[in-house]
Amino acid sequence: MEKRHLSRREFARSAVLGAAGAAVLARGARAAQGKTLRMGGPAPAADPEAWVRELGRRGYRAAYCPVGADASDDVLKAYARAAAKADIVIAEVGAWSNPISRDEKQRREALALCRRQLALAERIGARCCVNISGSRGPAWDGPSKDNLTPETFDLIVATTRAIIDDVKPARTFFTLETMPWAYPDSADSYLRLLKAIDRKAFAVHFDPVNLVSSPQRYFANGALIREFFEKLGPHIRSCHAKDITLQARLMTHLDEVRPGLGNLDYAAFLGELSRFPDVPLMLEHLPDDGEYALAADHIRAVAKTLGISFDAA
Repeated sequence: MEKRHLSRREFARSAVLGAAGAAVLARGARAAQGKTLRMGGPAPAADPEAWVRELGRRGYRAAYCPVGADASDDVLKAYARAAAKADIVIAEVGAWSNPISRDEKQRREALALCRRQLALAERIGARCCVNISGSRGPAWDGPSKDNLTPETFDLIVATTRAIIDDVKPARTFFTLETMPWAYPDSADSYLRLLKAIDRKAFAVHFDPVNLVSSPQRYFANGALIREFFEKLGPHIRSCHAKDITLQARLMTHLDEVRPGLGNLDYAAFLGELSRFPDVPLMLEHLPDDGEYALAADHIRAVAKTLGISFDAA
């Protein structure tokens, strides 16, 4: 390939851009210094006291909801009191289902589950109830040619409004997890949903790995993370902590892996998260306690380089 020499103007421009990028990173590192964040993950919940002990043993200050929607008010209050006493945030109640399914029975069941789980999040005081928007294809969480269309966008808006309007939560939020092949699939599409749904109880859930859907995003995921926080940071209620790797084989193969085994820019992720230190960072999808411990160790090691801690203040 023929060598191309930069003109003086091009060289000056690249130097300015490089300096600007370095300045952004430096500002982020300074802002992160001394911040204490919340990490969480699964923990057994035999009873409130045992649950809190298990979370503490893992070094977690955030947790998934430990009980189901059929739990009595007394049980929910006991867990909520134990969490508050131990300074543990109940981050999420999952409502994993397909409320935009073409199958009417599946759709009705999903809507009922979303309402029930959002009500549970309200009762126990979780930061959010989270689901994906769903799929118009055969797999409830899979791709479809119709997922990223104006018609499906409008269906998601109407469906989410109906769930929120039925439950009327006052202290929790309904959120949609970011996805590679369904809305919200970018910061901009999430902004569009926020404006279109137009409900105070609708907020944002962030899983950056789920947005890494191309080599371009894979190698520039730090910029993707910073853009998401810049546009949506105040609306984020919970985040997922995973990692991703690009395989060296055709065609494009992207695989979810344990934090520390992939290319996700955790320095950018934690630096941005430090601007919103009470937003929980939740580990997920790992096979056993040993893998969760390794994932937490990696994230804590990156945090330490930024002057961030996940320990109790």
